[in-house]
Amino acid sequence: MQRRLFLLFIFFIPFTAFSQGCSDAGFCTMGAMKPDQSYNKKIQFRLNTMEFSFYRGTTTLTPIVYVATADLNFSLNRKNTFQVKIPFQHVEGALATTSSLSDISLCFTHNLISNDRFDLNFSVGGKAPTNQSDFMSTDGNALPMYYQTSLGTYDLIAGISVINRKWLFATGIQIPLNRNHNQFDWHRWNSTDPEELAYVQRYPNSTDLKRGTDIMFRVERNLRLNRFNFSLGLLPIYRIVADQYTNFLGERSSFDAKGNEAKGLAMSWIATTGYSFNVRSGIRLLIGHKITQRAFSPDGLTRELVSSITYIYRF
Repeated sequence: MQRRLFLLFIFFIPFTAFSQGCSDAGFCTMGAMKPDQSYNKKIQFRLNTMEFSFYRGTTTLTPIVYVATADLNFSLNRKNTFQVKIPFQHVEGALATTSSLSDISLCFTHNLISNDRFDLNFSVGGKAPTNQSDFMSTDGNALPMYYQTSLGTYDLIAGISVINRKWLFATGIQIPLNRNHNQFDWHRWNSTDPEELAYVQRYPNSTDLKRGTDIMFRVERNLRLNRFNFSLGLLPIYRIVADQYTNFLGERSSFDAKGNEAKGLAMSWIATTGYSFNVRSGIRLLIGHKITQRAFSPDGLTRELVSSITYIYRF
């Protein structure tokens, strides 16, 4: 067993040092939409689970995002579970370093159908902000969304999934309910450094941002062995309603200076591998890479490459 664990880590270390994946606003890891869901018909009851993960994501600019998350899943009975996600986020970039508790997620999942061939699950939940996305730099400039540890909005989330031993299919929707209080506009950036002024213009303006509605679809192929589990999948996320922000003229807009609208497709491939130490504990490694990215993303959700490591405990 020790030799197999050693080989597992050797295989993933080259990826986890530089990797990343899901670039959504959080709902692709909630309830029925989660990747690499367990599927074991030998166990006739549901266990509570605690998952502790560490995530690293690089962006299209200099910020690197680190997130430590406690993901708690409580089995209410054989059909119903309740999930709470509590993340702490740290961002390092050329303009600033920020850290704080990130948005809290709550999700209720109900098993609609369970038989020898597949499970059909439905989830409903939401996200609550922990701040108003209004962090400032040390010299008093409003920071772009890339550096914010919260999206600053209350979101409604719902989704459904079909899972069997080999496949997972899931779809979901996320609807933000309000604007945040971010005030970043590079026209108002105060600096005497011409290089800094040129660099800050690469960040999309996001004053009083109202994020649009997202829909997602996950397709995942699993290989389940005795103790090991592998998966490979695609995660398209489509922003069907464009983001809106207040531009430097004081007008509400969904377009950047080049005419790109803040909506469209972002798609990633996601790979995971897991190892169960026993029926109660295990470990999972995830990597992902962005295939397509929206041209204009004022919300700062522009992860190109992500990686995470998760310890799972069932009780």
